Amino acid sequence: MSTRRSAFLRGLWAATPFSLVIAPFGLLFGVVGTEAGLDIVEVMGFSIIVIAGAAQFAAVQMMADHAPTLIILATSLAVNLRMAMYSASLTPHLGRAPAGLRALIAYCLVDQTYTASMVEFDRAPEQSLGEKIAFFFGTVLPVCPLWYGSTYVGARLGTKIPPEFALDFAVPITFLAMIAPLLRTPAHIAAAGVSVALSLVLAFMPYNSGLLVAAVAAMVTGAQVEAWTERRRAA
Repeated sequence: MSTRRSAFLRGLWAATPFSLVIAPFGLLFGVVGTEAGLDIVEVMGFSIIVIAGAAQFAAVQMMADHAPTLIILATSLAVNLRMAMYSASLTPHLGRAPAGLRALIAYCLVDQTYTASMVEFDRAPEQSLGEKIAFFFGTVLPVCPLWYGSTYVGARLGTKIPPEFALDFAVPITFLAMIAPLLRTPAHIAAAGVSVALSLVLAFMPYNSGLLVAAVAAMVTGAQVEAWTERRRAA
């Protein structure tokens, strides 16, 4: 078996457990989207073009609350700012890929593909560029197509899914499964702690705008703790 094929299969295996929560997560968004008044094309457009579950839920909820368009865009951008950090941390591993391939990687970069890939790249940083690319796209296979498909099913079924199925469990479970393996350094832990604390404290702010403040504060905190840690190491 070639090393690239082996890497692809490792990526596939590493991301497969996420399918247990991706399916109900996508179903839930399909239901929420239709309940908010979106038609099937608009719901699928969200999942295929935006392809960012947390931002999609935030945007649809705010649209249903008739929030100003600027607030919806700002909140969605803030929720997705983590993708810029994901990109920065993946650059040392995948940054030498051809431009077209980098664009495809950027499109497929979601929480689950990032988490599985970074765990692998941190574990074995000596892998070749080809192996790392193959691993990344291995993580995409059980995630992105399932997201599209489950969103479509949820949008088609709509309110026919019984409430006792409690699909909303998938949202917190998904993010707990992704965040836990990444809390490896003081900077990660500090950023997570600040984001959680401020999100709760600022929950009274209109249109979930407290999330914007919490996100910025968490990023600043993480950067400061990282800089402080580096200075201590250099001393």
